Amino acid sequence: MTAAVQPTDTRVPPPTPDPGSAPDADRPRPVGAPAPPADRAFRGVLRAAGLSVFVLMGLIAFFLLMRGTEALRAVGWSFLTEQNWRTAAHTFGIAAVLPNGILIAVIALCIAVPVSLTAALFISEYAPVRLRPMLVSLVDLMAAIPSIVYGLWGLFFLQPRFVGLCRWLANHLGGPLPFLRVRTGDTPTSYTSSTFIAGTVVSLMIIPIITSLSREVFSQAPSGEREGAYALGSTRWGMVRTVVLPFGRGGVIGAVMLGFGRAMGETIAVALIISPVFRISWHVLENGGGSISALIALRFSESDGLSLSALMAAGLVLFALTLLVNVAAGFVISRSRSGASTSD
Repeated sequence: MTAAVQPTDTRVPPPTPDPGSAPDADRPRPVGAPAPPADRAFRGVLRAAGLSVFVLMGLIAFFLLMRGTEALRAVGWSFLTEQNWRTAAHTFGIAAVLPNGILIAVIALCIAVPVSLTAALFISEYAPVRLRPMLVSLVDLMAAIPSIVYGLWGLFFLQPRFVGLCRWLANHLGGPLPFLRVRTGDTPTSYTSSTFIAGTVVSLMIIPIITSLSREVFSQAPSGEREGAYALGSTRWGMVRTVVLPFGRGGVIGAVMLGFGRAMGETIAVALIISPVFRISWHVLENGGGSISALIALRFSESDGLSLSALMAAGLVLFALTLLVNVAAGFVISRSRSGASTSD
């Protein structure tokens, strides 16, 4: 009796996997697909729009530099230290108007920051839900009002009514606070067209900017930490003080810096109110003052070649200063939104 022949297994055994290589199932596979033409076109439009901002800023800086080169060559670095503005005698500079412009912006911030933060906290935390959209719209409407309207309102309505307040501040606080003294007498005209009035009008123009940015930052405070504060027995103000304000600290700083840059560049309102003088004056209540933007607006129509070049050089300094302030503000805001923390 013969034994049955067993069939031979002709299957090829699978290759022995390399111990140093991962199995195919564990290897990451690149996932990609060609973008549709519409997506590529949209991406190109966005890229071109973003790059156009840098191009425009570069063209503005190049234009101001080229037009202001004649004045800068004529006086050199004394352009930053000279207080007079006599272009015919080659004696001109921005040493007087630049500090006065900064002083106007500082006064505007001292008035606008408390009002803006209070309004932002009320809109985001205390106002009824149905009332919030209307308040947001009103704040946005303030930002849409032209600056010349603010200037005319400040010149004909606010300034006559501020004479009494300015006189009271000078008489009662001028002793302990020297910058509130008025050295030009006690007549009503001594208190008009002052740095203080110009700063007050400019503060109304930067309140919407600071309020909108601060409200947006406050509204992004984590809801979990809000509820945790309430669960620990905190009041609403306690929650705002321990959660909302620390979270929005960076955004508020950025909003204030943006408002400062806006106040530095304000032109029409300051030109309508201020009485330009070319001397550094720290007495904010007395008549006289100035800023670079107001100087350009007031002297542009009567300028010859060298005078126009000097105005362009002054604009270049203001452009560089406001650009640095806005870049720093954008950096602070971006960091506060991406990595904000409520812990001290």
